[in-house]
Amino acid sequence: MAKVEVERRGPVTLVTVNRPEVHNCFDGETADLMTAAVDGFAADGDARVFVVTGAGGRAFCSGADLKAAGTLVARQDASRTAPMGFAKLDPGKPTIAAIEGYCFAGGLELAAWCDFRIAGDGAEFGCLSRRWGVPYVDGGTQRFPRIVGLGNALYLLETGVRIDATRAFSMGFVQEVVPRGRALDRALELAEAISSSPGQAGIRADRASAISAFDAPLADGLEREGRAGLETLSDPELAEGLRRYAAGDRPEAPRPAGGSA
Repeated sequence: MAKVEVERRGPVTLVTVNRPEVHNCFDGETADLMTAAVDGFAADGDARVFVVTGAGGRAFCSGADLKAAGTLVARQDASRTAPMGFAKLDPGKPTIAAIEGYCFAGGLELAAWCDFRIAGDGAEFGCLSRRWGVPYVDGGTQRFPRIVGLGNALYLLETGVRIDATRAFSMGFVQEVVPRGRALDRALELAEAISSSPGQAGIRADRASAISAFDAPLADGLEREGRAGLETLSDPELAEGLRRYAAGDRPEAPRPAGGSA
């Protein structure tokens, strides 16, 4: 079995970090395979949503394999992708993390790389590599503040505190907490809802505009939003969606799972 498994489920690409014996941590080979999975998803015109999870149920990802850290920084593609193989990549389409068990260190960075996160109620989070003085070089220092705010980000980064799914939800790092073992099912449900929505070009334009909001003044962001959004108005999927609306079609919107509303 490969250290990263990629499975197509219709328009959804399911990527599983498959090193359960070491809590799904990354060595150089794992990073290369993750890069290939992200690049492949980005290039596949029929793939609409990327879901990443960890094998075995005990861990989503515990970060870099510190016994093989040299294989990460020595990767030929590390400068383009960052050491673990994903942080500098943007596939341009929705990404979801399905988290069970340990989500630590670089695993927290992998989760933060995703657009949003679904967690089983037994999941745990933290910058635990702080115990060994390991810095965050796979996006954590940039994405954590954007997701949870500066105070919470520095609390995690500086203390190395270990928190549960409820605390991660209250911080805004996790968007839904579901019963243990249900995170992947719920992530796939949401992925299916996203991938079946009309106007995929509009979803991608909104995503890009939202992400870029942190890198530009508000006025520039509003200009980008209008430009990118208006360009999607000629999308045939949008026209079909509007036709269905005019005909009275009102599909049920997804609702948050469990007690995370």
